[in-house]
Amino acid sequence: MSLHYLPPVKPSAIALGTVFNHGIELAVLSPLFGATYQRAKTANTKEEFVRSKEASTTAVAWGTSLVGSALQSYGVGALINATGTLSYKGAAYLGALIFAATSAPTYLAQLFTEKRPVDTVAVGATAKVLETVGLSLFLTWWGTRTNPFD
Repeated sequence: MSLHYLPPVKPSAIALGTVFNHGIELAVLSPLFGATYQRAKTANTKEEFVRSKEASTTAVAWGTSLVGSALQSYGVGALINATGTLSYKGAAYLGALIFAATSAPTYLAQLFTEKRPVDTVAVGATAKVLETVGLSLFLTWWGTRTNPFD
């Protein structure tokens, strides 16, 4: 497979998009980190805490969130470039399409099939809207093209 098929995206856009998305993910994962902090305070030694289940769970959640944020930033930036999106309105539409294609079915199933509480589903949906629509608006503001004159 040749890398020529992958659209180029400005590295700073990927880096800033990763920070943007990772910040949203950390806000959603904050209860997990709070429990881990409490476990660290009650551990007798540093080695005991490092071997604990909470420490490994938190490390895995943080690492996968970071990698996922980077991949999502590249993907959204590549879509912005491939579609030629230049306006904030176009970026909002693109982000809404990404949300509708990737996340909306999950939240509809949680509401109507699984009968989960609306407030619980709303928190996840709000975070995912920020990760899709917010990220596409942010990357459009920053710029994603490696050479804007092409």
